[in-house]
Amino acid sequence: MTALSATLLVSCRDRTGLVAALSHFVFHHGGNITDADQHAESGEAGGQFFMRLRFDIGGFTLNRAGIAGELAALARQFDLSWQLSYSDHRQRVAVMVSKTPHCLYDLLLRQSLGELGGDIVAVVSNHPDLESVAGHFGLPFHHIPVESGRKEEAEARQLALLAALGVDLVVLARYMQVLSPAFVARWRDRVINIHHSFLPAFVGARPYHQAKERGVKVIGATAHYVTPELDHGPIIEQDVARVSHRDEVEDLVRKGRDLERQVLSRAVHAHLERRVLISGNRTIVFG
Repeated sequence: MTALSATLLVSCRDRTGLVAALSHFVFHHGGNITDADQHAESGEAGGQFFMRLRFDIGGFTLNRAGIAGELAALARQFDLSWQLSYSDHRQRVAVMVSKTPHCLYDLLLRQSLGELGGDIVAVVSNHPDLESVAGHFGLPFHHIPVESGRKEEAEARQLALLAALGVDLVVLARYMQVLSPAFVARWRDRVINIHHSFLPAFVGARPYHQAKERGVKVIGATAHYVTPELDHGPIIEQDVARVSHRDEVEDLVRKGRDLERQVLSRAVHAHLERRVLISGNRTIVFG
């Protein structure tokens, strides 16, 4: 049986004594630190400090309310922001998709292999095309059409479904609809999107055709949190692949698909493992 652990994410202005205080907190109450990663940086407004601390609480002398209370006291002392999660709570994930299956397949396969770090509980789509994919992996499929002039109605149904399912994270696995500001506000920092990295150079349709015509030598993919400003949210994960004049458009598309599925799955895994801290419009991603 896996030992019960807690993961603490901390961000604040850098100052002396903080690491010692957090380490003492764990030691003093009978815990054992199993992983620690930190990052400090300087800036005009003063240095910033970020930390991820994972510790075993099997023999901890405080219950969860007590842990939260002591962390709140440390937060007041050091003026820090913190997030705490426990290993016995697996986050529930809904995947939203349109017609393109490669990212959905990768996420579902990783879940079936126990590699995702959370639980996909439903697939939601504005088209019926991928119902058989969800069915193959034993997952419910919810078809919610997004008709012209009725987007608000469709999003209301989506939001009600996500609430009923107790979803913690929404993953846009090539979901070809722009979420409204109201939807994004409800799910701030809890929606992850994937797209090719040609933006803003090649906007609109047929980006790989445009890239071929320009003779690009590198293609890539970006996974980021969704914000009201389209494709400008904090980046979680990216990757690139070199291409050459020998690659046809079909080759670029194939290589782009491979990057998209890998990058999205890595980003989702990092979020579910509580390895991501958002700082402004960027992220700190702990290894």
